[in-house]
Amino acid sequence: MAKIITIWEAISHIKDGATIMVGGFAGCGTPHKLVEALSKSEVKNLTLICNDGGKPIGPDGQAFYGLAKLIHRRQIRKIIASHIGLNPEIATQMHENTLEVSLVPQGSLAEMIRAGGAGLGGVLTPTGVGTLVEESEFVHSIVPINGKSYMLHYPLRADIALIAASKVDKMGNAWYKGNSRNFNPLMATAADIVIVEGEEIVECKTLVPEDIVTSSIFIDYIVSGGENNG
Repeated sequence: MAKIITIWEAISHIKDGATIMVGGFAGCGTPHKLVEALSKSEVKNLTLICNDGGKPIGPDGQAFYGLAKLIHRRQIRKIIASHIGLNPEIATQMHENTLEVSLVPQGSLAEMIRAGGAGLGGVLTPTGVGTLVEESEFVHSIVPINGKSYMLHYPLRADIALIAASKVDKMGNAWYKGNSRNFNPLMATAADIVIVEGEEIVECKTLVPEDIVTSSIFIDYIVSGGENNG
């Protein structure tokens, strides 16, 4: 059974040099309270697997929105993502050689995470064949199938996944509202420890079974995304 813990108890599981996955798409579906707490910690040299690096300014005018907090504090040693253009600080650190950036096509990234969660050996995709993507560290080889070339990508896993859900029951079953789902369900399957930030934590048997996207078996810890989150 998943346990409800405080934000700081959750962050204590993340150690220097860890590989973390963080859900979200330009801040939508990002576990903001967990990210904020991590940005106030001394943890560093992280490898970050995510869709993007957040934005320098948030929708309410706040500075360093979403994962931009971790980038700004230089806690990230390497970022594996699909899109970094929303956060110019990533390019600055990349050119300073203080941040390693590996770009992966978005669909390929999603499937690599899915493969990591499912225990598959890799993902075959034609996306990027004949481009610089072929030189990626995540490409095992070019495979011809029925006269067409495909890239065989390695699967992706992490030590810790930080995800966000709209409603989480006290066992860890999670429901996502609208587009906030994005990478969160995939990442919940592909890490050794999965911590979910619930915007609302509800009693067991409250969620309609067919609405549950991430089952409690994937969730190790639950934190509250509300104001009183410890």
